[in-house]
Amino acid sequence: MRPIVLIPARLASTRLPDKPLADIAGKPMIVRVMERAQAAKAGPVIVAAAEQAIADAVVDAGGDAVLTDPDLPSGSDRIMQALRRADPTGVYDTVVNVQGDLPTLDPQTISATLKALADASIATPVAEIVREDERTDPNVVKAVFGANRRALYFTRATAPAGEGPLYHHIGLYVYRRAALERFVRLPPGVLEQRERLEQLRALEEGMQINVAIVDTIPLGVDTPADLERARAWYAAHPPTDEAR
Repeated sequence: MRPIVLIPARLASTRLPDKPLADIAGKPMIVRVMERAQAAKAGPVIVAAAEQAIADAVVDAGGDAVLTDPDLPSGSDRIMQALRRADPTGVYDTVVNVQGDLPTLDPQTISATLKALADASIATPVAEIVREDERTDPNVVKAVFGANRRALYFTRATAPAGEGPLYHHIGLYVYRRAALERFVRLPPGVLEQRERLEQLRALEEGMQINVAIVDTIPLGVDTPADLERARAWYAAHPPTDEAR
């Protein structure tokens, strides 16, 4: 495997405008996400920036950024465009898509998901749900999979039924490059549009998705309250140069 890590980011957010540039412990959130990705040491880390302001913040922090079309419909389209611009000759055959609003991401989650790719087209991490309220929360996406850890379905509903653990899907993906190229060419799927979950497009088309079971769920920052929780996390876990 020759992985490259891409982090899509854009300023347009209805619930938290300009969130990639929101300050967390003295640095923009997108820089904090970049640092967490760099700590995984999986490969080069590049931010796929929809706006120049994001690219400037990343470069000022010593990182790498590629500008993408701000009108692209999804993060997957953004990373595909960034990949083509950053690696036009196809040096990297594996693409790690890290959401730009996960400033508390455990770097080991990236490593575990890369290992889970195996013979699949895509891999993604999950963690067992431990909070009772998350079992029925439609904002917590559940992953349904069997003993072989191949994903069968993703849903906002409480699934599967019956006794046993439920798993919280974490929005990070590892793609084989050819699988990503195929995925972004596909039209939105029926189930994708119904559940508003992009990964269902891949399952509808018969693409194999493996899951990696990890121990921690990163905080996704979508609202001002989420941002305050991320700031509190960094106050309790001050980063060091050795941790990056």
